[in-house]
Amino acid sequence: MHWIALQPLLDALPQARPDDAMGQGLADATVDVAVLTDPVRALGWWALQYTPKVALLTDAVLMEVSGCTRLWGGRASLLRHIYMANKPVARVLYAQGTTSLIAYARLLALCQPPLAPDDLPLHTLLGAQPHLATLARLGCTRWGQLRALPRGGLVRRFGAALIDALDQAYGQRPDIYPWLALPEVFDVRLELPSAVESASALLFGARRLLAQLQVWLRLRQRGVLALALTWQMDARRHTAQTGSLILRTAEPAQDIAHLQRLLAERLHWTTLSAPALWLHLRSLETLPLVSQSASLLLDEQPHGDSLAQLLERLSARLGADKVLRCQLQADHRPEQMQAWLAAVNTSDSIAACTCFKRAGGQKSIKNAVAVGNTIDSPASPLLPTWLLAVPLKLGVRQGQPQYQGPLTLLAGPQRLEAGWWADHAGASPAAALRDYFVVRTRSAVLLWIFRERLGNAAQQAAGAWYLHGVFA
Repeated sequence: MHWIALQPLLDALPQARPDDAMGQGLADATVDVAVLTDPVRALGWWALQYTPKVALLTDAVLMEVSGCTRLWGGRASLLRHIYMANKPVARVLYAQGTTSLIAYARLLALCQPPLAPDDLPLHTLLGAQPHLATLARLGCTRWGQLRALPRGGLVRRFGAALIDALDQAYGQRPDIYPWLALPEVFDVRLELPSAVESASALLFGARRLLAQLQVWLRLRQRGVLALALTWQMDARRHTAQTGSLILRTAEPAQDIAHLQRLLAERLHWTTLSAPALWLHLRSLETLPLVSQSASLLLDEQPHGDSLAQLLERLSARLGADKVLRCQLQADHRPEQMQAWLAAVNTSDSIAACTCFKRAGGQKSIKNAVAVGNTIDSPASPLLPTWLLAVPLKLGVRQGQPQYQGPLTLLAGPQRLEAGWWADHAGASPAAALRDYFVVRTRSAVLLWIFRERLGNAAQQAAGAWYLHGVFA
């Protein structure tokens, strides 16, 4: 049996590399221990990638690694992986031993080189801590001195728990622990240090929950799609006792900075009816995260946020009804070829949003409809780049349509007969019976106009001309 004890440091200590020969030291990591809600549990989750036998104490993590050394190429290779790997906490103390209590005692003793079991201080033995004052008066300050006393007298004076702890420390009794398992669903509560009256101030506590969530997501190799943040309010107020919000992302995410920005935008528009005392974060939906292959070329490395993250941030700040995406429709009428929907909270938002790329960053997307997706179709080569929201009726002089002067016919007619089912079903808009033409103005601007066909009683009088689109 070989045990490793790990303890996250709560105070600022100088950082140093662990010594493989000593089995004790400090290591660097990526997350500050003060950010996590439960640093010991987060460190225990991290340790599960090396061995399934991980147990949690109050302030330390115990790992039994004798059964998995061959998998890692021997004990020395396994220890090197454990010491040198990035951890969810900033600084960690290490110790080793043949039993769990020896490893934990060496962790508390902080002696280099590690002490032999008989020389370990008595206060490092968990079972002896309630009796330290009495044992000190008897002259027992080391494990070996306690072990030399008569067992029968120790049982009569201090009970069987002290002898059992001593036997477990020396390997004469088995180490029995409830082994830690990584939960299937992230569900963590946090008590706030003081009552919080502003919803924006909840972000401080939520940041710690999100840091704990990032550890869980990385170990499960998943990305989160939906989160539920719930806060419990002061029950003494005659208001609602709980409040909550749902945070969703368009694609699986592990980027806690992005989730924190989204949460900050949502909390900015939230009002607390009473001071909040507790926070509760729970994962609602996750998906396996497919990692991207890194490139050796620096110019191919992505910079900044992705399109999905940008859309989510804008939607959270401006509102979902202010950031829209186009959805193609199965309809030949130009004004019905697409619909504008919310750009977030849909799984196909990026795949169906290619029209944003064709829009070229135009700001007037609500006043004109882009139909760039249909321009490349060989069956419709004459569709314009922009459509008017409402067709503009043109003046006619001597049978010729006018727009800033007479128009010159270039191509047409392109006949359209669609929407005939709308008249029978009572839906709107009604059927479209039109002939489309491509014309040129005096200033060499290409326009898309149509003339209503005779016999269409639902439309205006025959012979009316309308401007419907503009070619870029």
